[in-house]
Parts: sequence; C-alpha cells; structure tokens
Amino acid sequence: MSTGTDEASDTGSDAASGRGGGSRERILARIRAAVADAPDAPEAARDYLDTHTPDERVIDLLAENLADYRALVHRTDSEELPALIARLLAERGARTVLVPPLLPALWLSALSSVGTDLVRIEDDPTSTAQELDVVDSVITGCALAIAETGTLVLDAAPDQGRRRITLVPDHHICVVRTADQVVGSVPQAMPRLDPTRPLTWISGPSATSDIELDRVEGVHGPRTLEVILLSE
Repeated sequence: MSTGTDEASDTGSDAASGRGGGSRERILARIRAAVADAPDAPEAARDYLDTHTPDERVIDLLAENLADYRALVHRTDSEELPALIARLLAERGARTVLVPPLLPALWLSALSSVGTDLVRIEDDPTSTAQELDVVDSVITGCALAIAETGTLVLDAAPDQGRRRITLVPDHHICVVRTADQVVGSVPQAMPRLDPTRPLTWISGPSATSDIELDRVEGVHGPRTLEVILLSE
C-alpha cells in the first residue's frame, strides 16, 4: 500500500508539473505572437540635464550642504591659508598632525606659530590603526567636491594620502581648491574620477543613529570635519 501511494503521488506531481509547464509555454507563445509586428523601441533620449545648479551657485551650494552635514566650513585665499590652518590646529589643541607626502609646503608654512610642541607625522604605510588613533589631526587635499550632495571625494593621491589616514584620526582638515575641484553634481563628477583608484566619498563627519535616532559622531571616521574652500 505504501508503494501504491508513492506511485500515485509521483504521477500526480508529474501531471501537475506538466500542466504548469504547458501553461507557461502557451502564455509565452501568446506574448510572442502579440509583439511580433511591434516596431523597434526608439533610442532613449540622453539630452537631460547633468546638473540643476548654475556655475555661479556651486561654491555657495557646496558650503551650504557641507554645513548642513555638520562640517565646519571656512573660506580663504592662498595668502591666508597657512595662518588659517595653524589657527584651526591651535583651536583644536592638536599636538600631532599627520601630513600626506605631497601636501603643498606653503599650506604648512605657519605651523610653527601653533607651538614648538606640535609634532608633524608623515604618512607611513606601516602605521597601524592603533598608532593612527592617537594622532590629533590630519590635513589633506581632495580630488573633487560635489555641490549638490555636499560631498568630498578623495582618491589617495599624494596630497591626500592613504584612505586609512582620513578614517582613523578624529579631526580632518580638508582643503578644496574652488577654481578646479568643485562640480555641481554626481554625473559631472564621475567622468573626472578614476574608478581604478580607492575612492572615498565623504559627506560630513562620520555619524550614525540608533533606533531612537540618537546621533553618535566619530563612528567610522573623524568626529570633526573642517573644510577649507580655497580661492586662488
């Protein structure tokens, strides 16, 4: 009796499967017949805007969106930049500052005014996360800044250093050259970025929220992000 039940069950299953397969083929055949004489789909139009921000607004919009993400935004020119960097480090009480290998020397020319006890640390590939965690501040340039999203993009170029140095220290000062490093939108940014490089996209200081929406900053990146918009 057990054998008979198994055979009946198998036969019924096969029949159900056959019915299902046949229905599927009939439905697909009807669809193919219905669209057989349909015209080819037209080419998609690609004439849409790649940004909604006029050129004269990109710098102000970038500053607004950076501030909205709780970054601290400063504006200066090349002449005043060294003094501004020195002042930000002094206000932070920084005792150590990490510097990428090809950060412009002029940017650091006023560091002596912070105090003789300020120690400049070079970007060392052998540095561990624990060693970087005790660094007070890091200064870098950037690859691009995107106005509509308030985003900084770093690509590990020599003026930015390895990705790790901007994710572990608690205070990051990032200098953006407004003349050639600010774009309106992500579509404008993508053609200017090298996808083979390690890209880091930063929108404000690192932060997260728990289920009660209590914001905690400095979770997987710097707690304090200061952005200097540098006009040449």
